[in-house]
Amino acid sequence: MARRPRTRSSTVRRRKPKSRTSWLFRLLVPLVIIAGSVLAVYVGYLDYTVRQQFEGKRWSIPARVYASPVELYAGYEISAKNFEDLLLELHYRQDPQLVGEGSYSVKGNVVNVRTRAFNFGDTAQESRKISVAFAGAAIGGLTDAGTGANLAIVRMDPVQIGSFYPTRKEDRILIKLDEAPPTLVQGLLSTEDRDFYSHFGLSPKSIARAMWSNLKAGGMVQGGSTITQQLVKNFFLTPKRTLRRKLKEALMSFILEYRYSKDEILEAYLNEIFLGQDGASAVHGFGLASEFYFGQSLKTLSLHQVATLVALVRGPSEYDPRRKPEHTLERRNLVLDSMLNEGYITEQQATEAKKQPLGVAAVIHRSANRYPDFIDLVKRQLKQEYKEEDLTSEGLRIVTTLDTRIQDILEQSIANKLKQLEKSPKSNDLESAAIVTRRDSGEIVALSGGRKTESTGFNRALDAVRPIGSLIKPVVYLTALEYPDRYTIATPVSDTQISIEAERGKSWSPDNYDNREHGIVPLHTALTHSYNMATVRIGMDIGLAKVANTLKNMGVSRPVDLYPSFLLGAQPLTPLEVTQLYQTLAGDGFATPLRSIRAVNAADGKALQSYPLTVRQAVDPAATFITNTILQEVMYAGTGHSAYNYLPKEMALVGKTGTTNQLRDSWFAGFSGDFLSVVWVGRDDNKPSGLTGGSGALQIWSEMMRQVSKKPVSLVPPDNIQMTWIDPETGLLSSETCPGAKLLPFVEGSAPTQFAECGANAESGESWLNNLNPF
Repeated sequence: MARRPRTRSSTVRRRKPKSRTSWLFRLLVPLVIIAGSVLAVYVGYLDYTVRQQFEGKRWSIPARVYASPVELYAGYEISAKNFEDLLLELHYRQDPQLVGEGSYSVKGNVVNVRTRAFNFGDTAQESRKISVAFAGAAIGGLTDAGTGANLAIVRMDPVQIGSFYPTRKEDRILIKLDEAPPTLVQGLLSTEDRDFYSHFGLSPKSIARAMWSNLKAGGMVQGGSTITQQLVKNFFLTPKRTLRRKLKEALMSFILEYRYSKDEILEAYLNEIFLGQDGASAVHGFGLASEFYFGQSLKTLSLHQVATLVALVRGPSEYDPRRKPEHTLERRNLVLDSMLNEGYITEQQATEAKKQPLGVAAVIHRSANRYPDFIDLVKRQLKQEYKEEDLTSEGLRIVTTLDTRIQDILEQSIANKLKQLEKSPKSNDLESAAIVTRRDSGEIVALSGGRKTESTGFNRALDAVRPIGSLIKPVVYLTALEYPDRYTIATPVSDTQISIEAERGKSWSPDNYDNREHGIVPLHTALTHSYNMATVRIGMDIGLAKVANTLKNMGVSRPVDLYPSFLLGAQPLTPLEVTQLYQTLAGDGFATPLRSIRAVNAADGKALQSYPLTVRQAVDPAATFITNTILQEVMYAGTGHSAYNYLPKEMALVGKTGTTNQLRDSWFAGFSGDFLSVVWVGRDDNKPSGLTGGSGALQIWSEMMRQVSKKPVSLVPPDNIQMTWIDPETGLLSSETCPGAKLLPFVEGSAPTQFAECGANAESGESWLNNLNPF
């Protein structure tokens, strides 16, 4: 019997279905690992970012540029009103009690001042109370308000005239935590983060407390962000509000708390927090905010002032004490109440502080370009020794030579005079450039590169290379006078037509401005009246190379084309180069490099570099003295005589006009006893200006010098100069009693030996009298 085939059991064993939990677990595990890895990498990146920025150079501090400090002493010419104007320019505030630095009060002819501390590099000056008594338009005396002792001199803190900002225009004054007033830290802790010293970056308690306070007030009166979060938000992140940025803020807060101490975080916060806007520049940190709002250093602030700064943390725009004083006052008092509730101050202190007005100073605007043309010169000179990064990030303090009073007068003189000059139909679209220096030191006290003073453009004072016309003539005559055996002040020279061979068989024949020949004239007359033909004859006789060498010795390094037209000013120079040239004349033959900087100091006041006065003998002092004597005659009787419509003749001014072909350029360079100034007027398109040196540039020069110059010129002859009476008609020896006789300087041994007719008779009579024997 056949076997029955084996059949499968009708009961089939079914596989157990996979658990859904197991499936999710297998899916989630790698996702969690991946997410954890990504988070770890991200946290590592954030950690690296935090450490890089926090441990490196945290802030780029712009260099601050200051004007020359005003030095007060008995006899200093300044009226009480002008002195008060200076204090307002320095952002001092009126306060009869003189509470805090940068305050003053006026009582009759006495101004009481509490000065600011300032480190000048060469010396650190502490804040002090002084009394300044005025006698008319000058200071009568200075006394120490505390001791009553007379003071010889007081140096005021200088006016800040600009800054060299980094790309991100932020400004701050760095402070250490131990330099901050205790009340500042207490005010911040009581209003911004009571649990700062106990939380780890985020404070749930603070968030809950803020929500409750805001619900009760029906508005936003308290924030929940910790000081650490606020620092992260300001220091590392953008203002954009998103969930992603909020999570990043929380992570970075944890990292910051883990890596650094509470005091380090708090100190960074004090320096980073945004507290206002100064024009285009953001005001960061309490150090700068103290000066911006109160005009004094943070350490000198009173309780009510500190509370005002703390009030700004919540919103510098919302609580701006200048625009919204009532709103700010309310917030300040709320800060004081919080400090009282936390036990930081007593009820009496809070009450007294609430009685005080806000007391903010007048609007303090530290413009980066208050005097942009001068700032441009300073920056160019600094770049020879400092990198751009140093100027915009190291917080350097640069004390310059600028005198803001003279700068303002110069700018106003240019503006007023150009308007007047343009009333002539031949003169329009005029531009100008001018430089003013101290005659004795070469310090540049004012500089204008054009009519527009509010922004940096083409700086004509530094970059306009223009033919200088007759300004070159004193160089020609000085060179000739260095050879006294050939040329003296009275040497007869020919002002007649001269023809000089030029290239390709051509000739050059210069004319005088009046198109006339003047025949044989004394050398001093030729320069006084700026005769072209006589000048060319002298220059060609001495040699173009020698004249060019004199120009170089006087401080002009620009290469010179040795063509005969060089003798009449075809050589182009900038106003700065012309100023250097005439500074040597003003220095009696000694070259003094022009300076715009006195000192460069580090942010902490430490002196980094000084720029002392340097002098070298450039040209013969005797020849320079004679040239300057002739240039005084230019002002008395020559092309510069109109200056005495503005200034008294007792000033004995020294100067020279310059005019180029077709009246394209109008120049004047000259000096008084205290200041030298060079002025150029012309058009940028090089079209005729319609002005001579006397009708254009000299008018601006005279108007400006009328207001700033006080000292007359007193030329001191070198030892080898002898003064001799000369007959102007013949150039021979004369006598003081002869009609028209002039007392002229000569290098010893170079004076004429023959007498004119009147001089011979006088000499004969004098000898006869001298030979009488009284016995």
